[in-house]
Amino acid sequence: MKALYDLPAPAKLNLFLHITGRRADGYHLLQSVFMLIDWCDTLHVEARSDGLLSREDLATPLPPEDLVLRAARALQAATGTSLGANIGIVKRVPSQAGMGGGSSDAATCLLALNRLWDLKLPLSKLEQIGLALGADVPFFLRGRNAWVEGVGEQISPIELPPGRFAVVKPAEGLDTRLIFSAPDLQRSTPAAILSGFAAHVDCNEGETQSLHFGHNDLQPVAERLCPAVTEAIRWLGDQGLDARMTGSGSSVFAAMPSDTELNPAPSGWQVRKCSNLGSHPLVGWAV
Repeated sequence: MKALYDLPAPAKLNLFLHITGRRADGYHLLQSVFMLIDWCDTLHVEARSDGLLSREDLATPLPPEDLVLRAARALQAATGTSLGANIGIVKRVPSQAGMGGGSSDAATCLLALNRLWDLKLPLSKLEQIGLALGADVPFFLRGRNAWVEGVGEQISPIELPPGRFAVVKPAEGLDTRLIFSAPDLQRSTPAAILSGFAAHVDCNEGETQSLHFGHNDLQPVAERLCPAVTEAIRWLGDQGLDARMTGSGSSVFAAMPSDTELNPAPSGWQVRKCSNLGSHPLVGWAV
């Protein structure tokens, strides 16, 4: 049977994240810019003929029912294929970090199995399957840095200048559900427009220009629930870096000059110097 190895599943950073309202069904309306970075998980996918699905954790152990297996099952159900797969995952992107690691893994799995199983599903169909798994999955399927609205399904590709970023994941994680259910969450930030963000990026030179637009509405709640978020922001700030939280946290990030040397981090923290990506390495695998 066919196989695909060393498939990347990159993380993302939210350059800002505004909550502009809430639908009647409880889903929050947001605006954000999602930026791909080179902190990646790696998937190895082998097709099998008996319809069974297996997952092997090649680094950090994952929960029994992670998004990768759910994505594979959803693709089987949507197409009626009799094929299965063995999936190996080298998990590097931390969980409960606001970096979309699980959603990115699911997207890479869908793209890989669409090829291995010779399903020939268009990107629009994969996005429908992905959105049912998580709001961030369609972004990773499209594979372009993007202005994102709605509940995450309205995606407009944008160009971002290359940059270097310090990304810090404290030892503690954050449950997205706790953030969005908090009574004190700001849910009425006035809507921004894409042209305003683009003009802001264009008229500021240097490596930090895109980080001075907007804010992260989830950050105050996250800092209350997880003081380590505040500690990580201060740790970067003490080194002259202007940091903010990505997604629902607990990771924070700051743009930095490429020659910056970071101080030793507290025990249990994960710290990486990352570059942003112009596109997902698997962009174009479905059209």
